[in-house]
Amino acid sequence: MNSTLIQEEVREFLRKVPPFQFLDEAALNFVSGTVTLEFYPKGTVILTQGGSPSRHLNVIKKGGIKVFFTSEESGEIAVEFRGEGDSFGFLSLIGEDKARTNISAIDDTLCYQVERETILKLIETNPSFMEYFLKSFLLKSIDKTYQEMHRRSLLYGGGDKILFTTPVGELATKKAITAHEDMTIAEAARKMAEHNISSLIIMDENNLPVGILTDRDLRNKVVAKDRDSSGPVKDVMSRSLVRVDSRDYCFEALLKMIRYGIHHLMVIEGGQLKGIITNHEFMMLQGISPVSVVRDIESRQTVEDLKFAAASINRVIALLLKEGARAGNITRIISEINDRLVRQVIEIMTRKHGKAPVPYCWVSLGSEGRKEQTFKTDQDNAIIYADTRSSEEDKEARAYFAAFTADVRDALVGCGFPLCPANYMASNPAWCQPLRAWKEYFQKWMSNPTPQAVLSSLIFLDFRPIYGETSLAESLREYVHSVIEAHRVFLGFMANNIIKNRPPIGFFKAFVVEKSGEHKDELNLKVKGIAPLVDIVRLFSLEKGVRETSTLERISALKDRHTVVQDKAEEIEHAFEFIMLLRIHNQLEQIEAGEAPDNFINPNNLSGLEKRTIRESFMLVSRLQDTIIELYKPLIW
Repeated sequence: MNSTLIQEEVREFLRKVPPFQFLDEAALNFVSGTVTLEFYPKGTVILTQGGSPSRHLNVIKKGGIKVFFTSEESGEIAVEFRGEGDSFGFLSLIGEDKARTNISAIDDTLCYQVERETILKLIETNPSFMEYFLKSFLLKSIDKTYQEMHRRSLLYGGGDKILFTTPVGELATKKAITAHEDMTIAEAARKMAEHNISSLIIMDENNLPVGILTDRDLRNKVVAKDRDSSGPVKDVMSRSLVRVDSRDYCFEALLKMIRYGIHHLMVIEGGQLKGIITNHEFMMLQGISPVSVVRDIESRQTVEDLKFAAASINRVIALLLKEGARAGNITRIISEINDRLVRQVIEIMTRKHGKAPVPYCWVSLGSEGRKEQTFKTDQDNAIIYADTRSSEEDKEARAYFAAFTADVRDALVGCGFPLCPANYMASNPAWCQPLRAWKEYFQKWMSNPTPQAVLSSLIFLDFRPIYGETSLAESLREYVHSVIEAHRVFLGFMANNIIKNRPPIGFFKAFVVEKSGEHKDELNLKVKGIAPLVDIVRLFSLEKGVRETSTLERISALKDRHTVVQDKAEEIEHAFEFIMLLRIHNQLEQIEAGEAPDNFINPNNLSGLEKRTIRESFMLVSRLQDTIIELYKPLIW
């Protein structure tokens, strides 16, 4: 390649990256004629903290670098990662005394190098060039200062970060106040008032906790029922003690409160009672607690009132995102909240229609079934009801569920859950069936796996019980896995379906984007990023009889059971978490801009490091698909 072509290639690259994109053509031509190309193999230490300063500004053409400090107390502390289009070495170059940080190549890295003299000349002649660096470093300093303020003061909303990094033991009441189970109700109430607490741990004769007495117990079981307060406290205490280990993070405690509908948790340390943690602590941390959102939802007794409570769910997502919560943690909390909302809608409609004529189980499907919902998505649900004993009973059940599911469907629409365009909802009579009919469905789909049968099975395989007789869902789950064992060829048809959805990267690892239409130049993160990983992990889970429905829980269960996942579990988890988080952030930005959230993103709007990470995620999907081809070669065409 001649020098003119090389200079043109450099110019076209720099034209797209800051701060060179602010230069006019003459300045850009000048710079592109002076740069050199430097290659750093993976692992190379480019600059050393306290060592010689840089003589160049490095602009990353390909690969990536890590910026980090080292100290005797903390060891290595990563500051940030930079990728294609990012630059490094500016402060060292300008300061000219010593390097302030360590910089190493995290991959084979190619850099365009611009000499110090050239940079100084550009600073003198192009104010926007210098302004970029001033703003860049100033904003980073402000961000880091603000983060430090978050760490030091709860008043700045740093509670979200604490939620995911602080052990429960650090927030629990240092000394739990206890009472013997034979203490009178009046004495227990006085003890709570004396210590200004909202709960008492009740102990038995062996000094072991057997229950908890809360303000709610006193209101609902004593005052409201005009009970004699001279009776023993064991008669009114709550016996379902839910506990958490002091080493668990607050996030896990929060999930338990939501799941079990409680506001107090016992904290255990070394097998002994350490203290109590309440919803109040989380409210102090966050300003708004997911437990409070659930409590608000469950207090609403009409659909109209429920609509207002449902609107607060998006605020919880924004809150969790603000301090860098993992996508898996966000979706677990949101799924728990959404489950409560659906249950409350069902309770309201049960009061309207009366008790169902037969036991039933309301199940969620798709992303809701996998506990991977973010912002409101389409309704995907079904009903499994007990096998009827006569044609009259069956007719009565079908009439009841037709009216009941229609009202639930409309109420969920009012709460922000749109209709499923493909009508995979319990209000569709095809998906509101007795247990025997569901067994017939799966038997038919798996014994005769036509393309439509495979599609149908994929939609329903992630079902998860939400309300009612969960034993019906468990019975169906056992049956499904027994049918798969008898029809292993079905997995081959699933594999064939999975390998057809190839990731959107072409030759030279370029992104393949939409060529026209509303989403021109964009990627569909759900269809091309999340869906292939979900499908691959589901296939491996069905191979090994894994019962979990969540993708991350499936990966965890497969680590010791599937050779492919054993080798790549961490990579698969990271890829899934990254794409999910990218999707959530993008949807939040759309909502804040007054737009309807979708799954599309323009890769040109991503940072160099984000582009590199999503490209590597897509390449992982491609490698996993190639592995599936090898594993299922006789069954794939």
